[in-house]
Amino acid sequence: MDTIEPRDRGEQIAVFRAGIIGALAHTELRRGELKRRLRALSRQKFRPPGSDRTRTYGVSTLQRWYYAYKNGGIDALKPKQRCDKGHGRELPGELKELLLDIRREHRSVPATVIRDTLIAEGRLDPERASISTVQRLYREHGLSRLPRGVAPEDGAHRLRWEAPHPGALWHGDVCHGPSIPIGVDSKPLRIHALMDDASRYVVALEAQHTEQEIDMLRMLADALRKHPRPDALYLDNGPTYRGEALSVACTRMELGLIHAKPYDPQARGKMERFWRTLRERCLDHLSGCASLHDVNVRLWAFLDSYYHRREHASLIGKTPRQVWTSWWSDHEPLDVDEDKLREALTTRKRRRVRNDSTLGHAGRDWEVDGVFLSSSRVTVAHCLLDDPPKPWIEHEGRCIELHPVDPKRNATRRRRPRTETHNTTDFDPATTLLDQTVGRTKED
Repeated sequence: MDTIEPRDRGEQIAVFRAGIIGALAHTELRRGELKRRLRALSRQKFRPPGSDRTRTYGVSTLQRWYYAYKNGGIDALKPKQRCDKGHGRELPGELKELLLDIRREHRSVPATVIRDTLIAEGRLDPERASISTVQRLYREHGLSRLPRGVAPEDGAHRLRWEAPHPGALWHGDVCHGPSIPIGVDSKPLRIHALMDDASRYVVALEAQHTEQEIDMLRMLADALRKHPRPDALYLDNGPTYRGEALSVACTRMELGLIHAKPYDPQARGKMERFWRTLRERCLDHLSGCASLHDVNVRLWAFLDSYYHRREHASLIGKTPRQVWTSWWSDHEPLDVDEDKLREALTTRKRRRVRNDSTLGHAGRDWEVDGVFLSSSRVTVAHCLLDDPPKPWIEHEGRCIELHPVDPKRNATRRRRPRTETHNTTDFDPATTLLDQTVGRTKED
């Protein structure tokens, strides 16, 4: 499957930054909580686009990204040219990483001890790193010295939590169901679901044979056509939810993307509890189903006739349908129109048009009418919602439709006649050389 790639380096960096602070931008925070959350983020390592190493970002940097995204959206996160471009930095990147790594492992050691030790070992030039420079580096990354015996916050304290209102957060996950017979073979069953956190209302539930990113994207698009747009998605760390296509699409729709910590299933307790109920009431009783349609109609019947009508203890005796509908009856929904949805899920690739006006894309050959683009490099785009793909060319502000190549039909198509050229100017290099050789002039 083709992925949705950023248009340029600026959007690539903006998507990366939004992936770090996008969750905070769509979360209602209590007084003082933002500073604590930013400090926690400053202790995490991230891999910038195009880099082969991870790094951390200071609280001030994360705070600047946070308010820029809140006030200006994705465009405000695109990098601007530095005013001090061309001037040297106090500390090279490798030395910064070394100083930060040492501080994370030895939080109670004074900065002077760290600096003096590195100087004695010959790994730090005292002229390039004064003690104030090192201390400022640690303050920017939230790594101030801690008293001996005091450990930094590690997030081990677990609390029951819930989104502030319906539509604030959707959970997304995949459940492995039993294999079903298809003809003489059996195929695996993968149940994809999206569930609202505050109301436990399931906005999308669909059975597929595969567990791919495109399955998630198309299910998300169907859910956004039927329901108001959420503030953020809460997903696990599987490859289905870690692709660049999902990240870019969510950023374009200003939809926060949150991934749970690896090896922490307790953080996904609401979704796991739903899967348990679904197995007991539906998935364990699929004998006789011979197609995805048979499975899906049973899944939808489970939702409509049982799950959405069942009173939940966590909802104080209310049903998911009651909580979901009552909230949206009093609040203005944030809808995603079809044009914005298709643009968010559009992938673009650079391709070269062959001399026969064809090009390869999405695993097959396509042709463009006319010969004016032959041998040109063009941008080929197609929306991932189109199945089969219907690509087009974006060239000089125009959208040019592509057609599948039909060699047999082309064999009987009439070609445009070659346009004969007639010389209208006095230009004949061969005759000029002959005149020079025999000493003849034009007057002769």
